[in-house]
Amino acid sequence: MPVTPPDTLQAEALGARLPPLLVAAERVASTVAQGVHGRRRVGQGDSFWQFRHFVQGDAVARVDWRQSAKSGRIGPGGWFIRETEWEAAQTVSLWRDGSASMRWRSRAVPIDKQQRAELLLLALSSLLLRGGERVMLMQPDARPVGHRAGLERIAAELPRLSDEQGLPPQVRLPRHGTVVLFSDFFSPPEQIRGLLGRFAAVPVTGHLMQILDPAEAVLPYQGRIRFRGVEKDGDTLIPRVESVRDAYGQRLQAQQEEIARLCATVGFGFTIHHTDQPPETALLALYAALAPR
Repeated sequence: MPVTPPDTLQAEALGARLPPLLVAAERVASTVAQGVHGRRRVGQGDSFWQFRHFVQGDAVARVDWRQSAKSGRIGPGGWFIRETEWEAAQTVSLWRDGSASMRWRSRAVPIDKQQRAELLLLALSSLLLRGGERVMLMQPDARPVGHRAGLERIAAELPRLSDEQGLPPQVRLPRHGTVVLFSDFFSPPEQIRGLLGRFAAVPVTGHLMQILDPAEAVLPYQGRIRFRGVEKDGDTLIPRVESVRDAYGQRLQAQQEEIARLCATVGFGFTIHHTDQPPETALLALYAALAPR
């Protein structure tokens, strides 16, 4: 009897929960969509966006005479300009960390960091596709999708997303696009510096979202605790956890400040999200950060 490879079993297990995950992602995206104004911009294109009043300096050739006639006013005060939508949709490349540390959770929350990362990735994809952008996963041979039906393809490819050493693989990215990474970003700062340097050389802009379990943020434990390593880094026995809490907090803050500094040097954004917080809050902040400036 043939034996199914472990990787295949894991992919099938992840795939089995994709329909509920898609439903949840669409629900989060729909909630956020009610509070944003989209990413459309005026410019050269064929799709109608809006009418606006004629102002001094506008070319008379741009006046929509049919709409202007409806105003009932004579002269430039009743003229309307027909604006079209800027149609150069950019490609947003997405990646979520699937390493072992992302699959850890404390008892304080019902989901792990990878589950939240996948929810946010799909919800962001839904928002971007609604706004006319193209979306793709950061993996070899990935192709961008540019329509709402493409969300199911993104979801189907998600279980196979590569996550070498907790950082995205080196893949070809569309020039002048955007990348968004979801991870706990516990990698050494020099590795993150190298990653951002690669992105800046393409060039692309983007955003890093650090996803943490609330216990990782405040280290709430008391007394003698043995912490088990999840990525071949061994176990650590701490006689009194409260004695190292301040030092732990300072080290975590230093890591976050260094990542934020590295991001700023290449024009990237950086935000922090805890899994006990509403996903809608994180998605709204992320979508706003990606808005054209």
